[in-house]
Amino acid sequence: MESTLEIRKRIHNYIDDADERILRIFNAIIDAEEEEDSELELVEYPQVPDYVYDQIEEERRKYLNGEVKTSSWEEVKERLMKKL
Repeated sequence: MESTLEIRKRIHNYIDDADERILRIFNAIIDAEEEEDSELELVEYPQVPDYVYDQIEEERRKYLNGEVKTSSWEEVKERLMKKL
């Protein structure tokens, strides 16, 4: 898999020689990304109460200590298929 740095270099090299159509596509992608980012900045998300983190940490502790039964994806899929 290419590293982020390799991807950036490849894109920079490509853009240097790209035709107008490709540049307009990249520009549209950038515009859409910036619009999405600005919309996310306007949304005020509710704060997660501390007790939720406490519950998650407790479940994690139980899992790490082997106190809870876990299932593989195949087991979960099999149980779901039986319900259908």
